[in-house]
Amino acid sequence: MRQVTGKTDHVVIVGAGLGGLSAALRLAGAGRKVTVIERESVPGGRNGLLEKDGYSFDTGPSVLTMPELISDALACVGEDIKDWLDLIPVDPLYRAFYHDGSHLDVHADTKRMQDEIAKTIGGAEAIGYGKYVDFVTKLYKYEMKDFIDRNIDSPLNLLTPNLAKLVALGGFKRLAPKVNQFLKDPRTQKVYSFQAMYAGVSPQQALAIYAVIAYMDSVNGVFFPKGGMHAVPRALAGAAAKHGVTFMYDTTVSSIEHSAKRARAVITESGERIECDVVILNPDLPVAYRDLLGKVPAKVKRLKYSPSCVTLLVGTQKKYGHLAHHNIHFGESWDGVFDELINKKVLMTDPSLLVTVPTHDDPDLAPKDKSSYYILFPTPNLDADIDWKTQAPKYRDQMLRTMEARGYEGFADSIEIEQMTTPLDWERQGMERGAPFASAHTFFQTGPFRPSNMAEGFENVVFAGSGTQPGVGVPMVLISGRLAAERIVGSLS
Repeated sequence: MRQVTGKTDHVVIVGAGLGGLSAALRLAGAGRKVTVIERESVPGGRNGLLEKDGYSFDTGPSVLTMPELISDALACVGEDIKDWLDLIPVDPLYRAFYHDGSHLDVHADTKRMQDEIAKTIGGAEAIGYGKYVDFVTKLYKYEMKDFIDRNIDSPLNLLTPNLAKLVALGGFKRLAPKVNQFLKDPRTQKVYSFQAMYAGVSPQQALAIYAVIAYMDSVNGVFFPKGGMHAVPRALAGAAAKHGVTFMYDTTVSSIEHSAKRARAVITESGERIECDVVILNPDLPVAYRDLLGKVPAKVKRLKYSPSCVTLLVGTQKKYGHLAHHNIHFGESWDGVFDELINKKVLMTDPSLLVTVPTHDDPDLAPKDKSSYYILFPTPNLDADIDWKTQAPKYRDQMLRTMEARGYEGFADSIEIEQMTTPLDWERQGMERGAPFASAHTFFQTGPFRPSNMAEGFENVVFAGSGTQPGVGVPMVLISGRLAAERIVGSLS
């Protein structure tokens, strides 16, 4: 494993996102002096917070899986997750609604899920689901240690016994046909392959190894922290500060001072110069290269990006008894959705959407007797010819009409407060192409082919976050922090 050369006593981390916080805890536990510089007044990065009129909204990820990765980061400084977070198991994990009026509750427990599938679809499909769980469980076992939770410097690093097992299992075949090998009903096919959206590719294009994302939530379980998803970065930052990490909030980094292939100091917009031995950059990787290091490598310039999304955060008195915490509404179109978003780069004509109701499990996130909603519609990224300055109000109305048609009667008229985020807003927040899911996980943008977490042309600059290895999603970003720390202090396992 390549490592940072020279002194590593003082590490400056730019950005208090989940990747940066994960790295900070590990470095503090390894005895390094750590300074975290964050432009916002709170930690979290994309896992942000909006407080408005008594509501607390999460502005980024809404689904928490693999909490053991949070435990692992806290354990680096001797802390127990139970002292920092109250995690509520989400049950059901998702409620999936279909165009034919049927719905399916998704459970982590295999027997319970088989009973649900047998009741809703049929016994043969339930048996196929059991075989699918065996498949993704093996995928996770063979994939996690060798292909996700490790620094990879070369494709040759992948030549392990588990590679042969993954090949034999069919992990390098396409995802949709592999899922369809076990699941024959379009309803189960959709609910166990939609996760490819997080990877920025369609189930038809994605490799079957990405079914590991389905394992992480639909088999391993989904949780919701008391206080909302933002409780996670608050906990990580609180534990880090307790163990000596210095946080500089409301401070924007303007550049990295460097000479002879080494970063020497971090320069803030106010002109402050903070000397350091190593820099970890947590902003979106291509943006960090361009804005902080001053040069974007050719490989990074050629990256292709995931679809984007529009989110609508809504506060209202309206409640709906048929909803779970996370609700996925699938349109009749499936292949067409991905074709529109990725290939044609147009808005969905038959939308599939996510509606999360945080107050379903934590009423304290809204004023008494009120509810909060997190509504997400996938959209093309800014490579599409869509003028979001003029399109945003029209699309907001279209989103609400779609919701009314999907069973949210009277929703539009009930809105008390709202906040809309479009791809243009994501870009303003520092996400290349307005893509919060970062560069797509195509074959040549995955594993050793994804941008390295060792900055090109530097001996002591390391990346964390979704733009580098292992990739996008809360679990992957937490792992990216560990991988970044290992580049500095060596193996932490």
